[in-house]
Amino acid sequence: MKPWQRIAGMAAWAGALLLHAPAMSADLRLQPVGDGIYAIIGELDQRSPANLGNNATFGAIVTTTGIVLIDSGGSQPGAAALETLLRGLTDKPVVLVINTGGQDHRWLGNAHFKAKGAEIVASAAAVADQKQRAAMQLQGIRELVGAAAADATKPVHADRVFDAALDLTIGGVTLALRHAGPAHTPGDSFVWLPQHKIVFGGDIVYVERMLGVGPQSHAGRWISAFEAMAALRPAIVVPGHGPPVSLAQATAQTYDYLIFLRRAIGALIERGGDLQQAALIDQAPFMGLRVADQIARRNAMQVFQEMEFE
Repeated sequence: MKPWQRIAGMAAWAGALLLHAPAMSADLRLQPVGDGIYAIIGELDQRSPANLGNNATFGAIVTTTGIVLIDSGGSQPGAAALETLLRGLTDKPVVLVINTGGQDHRWLGNAHFKAKGAEIVASAAAVADQKQRAAMQLQGIRELVGAAAADATKPVHADRVFDAALDLTIGGVTLALRHAGPAHTPGDSFVWLPQHKIVFGGDIVYVERMLGVGPQSHAGRWISAFEAMAALRPAIVVPGHGPPVSLAQATAQTYDYLIFLRRAIGALIERGGDLQQAALIDQAPFMGLRVADQIARRNAMQVFQEMEFE
């Protein structure tokens, strides 16, 4: 069998699993993507009291020694909701939590799982970002999810940090953690499962929802981080937002948009354009993505500020 046939077959098998995936709650949906490997899909829209700050996609890998959880939720109640969902899979505990970045829903549930004995792992850049933005993120939880959720949430950081790469084997499953550079946040990492050709992209990948370029982001280096992930040729990409997809779809909705923004803003700067004109660039090819009407202009302005003095 040729390599492309094997990859296509794996993708078809995963697609069949998705058809039978149970909807576990209104706000979190569990989808199998491999043997013992799951995407946990939260809402695409804003944090809210209903979703407990879990407006993202998470991951779970059930191994012989316990569960590897990819990202711990956006609040303490959000972490508890993830744990409840996992109990429907197995009675094994969460033994390892991987924070794929510094965004709130990647790490603010850490304390819940650490108290139960889980080890926390993250890139050093992610931990630095978490510490810098923790107060702001907790205030956001207070405003968007509620005071009770914010008061119950205590910042806890990784037990083990890595700079660019960390390889682990947990219960017979090999995990390759890679921080290829800043993306949506300074410490974004992806988690590669070489035995399964599956990658958990964290906030390097957005699907069905327009990605956000914020003050903590770097669109240019985000492109490089995506390229490092894509070079592995994964059969299945589990994004940080949205459902599992092929690499082609992840590319079309994340990488192609970043390339588009950088080219459009670069051309505007060459013409002597300014920040206000950046907000008005035509983003029609990507305006069908969720929340595009809310953040497209802000994205363009942020990329302008990034590129203005390059």
